[in-house]
Amino acid sequence: MTGRVLIDRAVPTAGDMHELGIELARLLRAGDLLVLTGPLGAGKTTLTRGIGEGLGVRGPVTSPTFVLARTHPSLDGGSPLVHVDAYRLSSALELDDLDIDFARSIVVVEWGSGMLDGVAESWLEVEIVRPTGASEGVAEPESDADEPRSVTVTGFGPRWQSED
Repeated sequence: MTGRVLIDRAVPTAGDMHELGIELARLLRAGDLLVLTGPLGAGKTTLTRGIGEGLGVRGPVTSPTFVLARTHPSLDGGSPLVHVDAYRLSSALELDDLDIDFARSIVVVEWGSGMLDGVAESWLEVEIVRPTGASEGVAEPESDADEPRSVTVTGFGPRWQSED
């Protein structure tokens, strides 16, 4: 399936990544699924924090690495944000075991590439490229360090194919 690029831009700072999340939130509604890919420290959680702020959900939005999924209810009657970290999951079946209400929530999945086939007919893939990063034997740079990233948001499925 061919996707349509919705956003392709340089994001210079962590603050800009957060602002991009707020911008993305304006496009989202119940049933939307976002799959975030990028190396450790790329800004996936910072972006999700911005999405949470833009949606007006109860926070704080933090990485769900050890709990696998966190639900953040809306403070104004909107859709909840479900933030999933699929890094430790080995299959789509394990993701299914989390019993996420995809239809009534806005779901952001970090490290979910290749694990969400058949979950939704439409989704957004958000690829974050961090031009500098850890090399073997070198400590991982701070995840919130201000260094430029490149973010590409591609929409797949009928929800994201029209221009409106």
